[in-house]
Amino acid sequence: MLVSCALLAAPIATLALEGEGVNVGKNSVFTQLVPAETVERSAGQQYALMLQQADTKRALGPADNAQVKRLRRIAQRLIPFAIPWNERAKQWQWEVNLIGSTQINAFCMPGGKIAFYNGILKTLQLTDDEVAMVMGHEIAHALREHARERMGKNAATGIGASVITQLFGLGQLGQTVTNYGAQLLTLEFSRSDESEADLVGMELAARAGFDPRAGITLWQKMAAASQVAPPQWLSTHPAGSTRIADIEANLPKVMPLYLRAKK
Repeated sequence: MLVSCALLAAPIATLALEGEGVNVGKNSVFTQLVPAETVERSAGQQYALMLQQADTKRALGPADNAQVKRLRRIAQRLIPFAIPWNERAKQWQWEVNLIGSTQINAFCMPGGKIAFYNGILKTLQLTDDEVAMVMGHEIAHALREHARERMGKNAATGIGASVITQLFGLGQLGQTVTNYGAQLLTLEFSRSDESEADLVGMELAARAGFDPRAGITLWQKMAAASQVAPPQWLSTHPAGSTRIADIEANLPKVMPLYLRAKK
């Protein structure tokens, strides 16, 4: 389901006043080694295949499902605030879908392809604010182009320095990106990527009127769930007291945005 562009075009007053919100710097230079269009096209193909497979197994949430409606409603509030973080987001064909699986998992692929698994909603009993924190985090990965950065680093390493000057002509790089495209659902991000996504996601949620303090309760729930069996969503996500402390330390930067959005 494509999220309506008309709904995403709602006015955003005083979106980015000087000095407000978090500061995570510019996107990595490694993103420039891989064309954004190539990554987004590959992501779209992988996402469509995943939905097709889920539908075949009767595991794709229908449009009238209450949780699907809830996820899409939250996404429609978050997405307009994504544009200042990445100009390409204006062109993305955003999609939000629910997969019937017990996995505690969620993601947003390049190009705005969002998926939640039933497991993360039911097992953790997420509130709307907590869902917004998860979704904001995953959207942030797409906005910060972490998958594209990872592909760029892998391509540079695999091809070798002698061909770096030929990258923008694709050639060998094009094949490398194609090979990595099939791994978009399993790409692992670095700890710094995860920290960036936490901060940017928290700001997106706050600007959209979701309580950023929900990040604390979210990670408390994640920590409790991981004591039984580590959720897939935590496979590369640093958790625990350090993560909660980082959220608490940055709350003063985003709470004013939340309070203004709630007026």
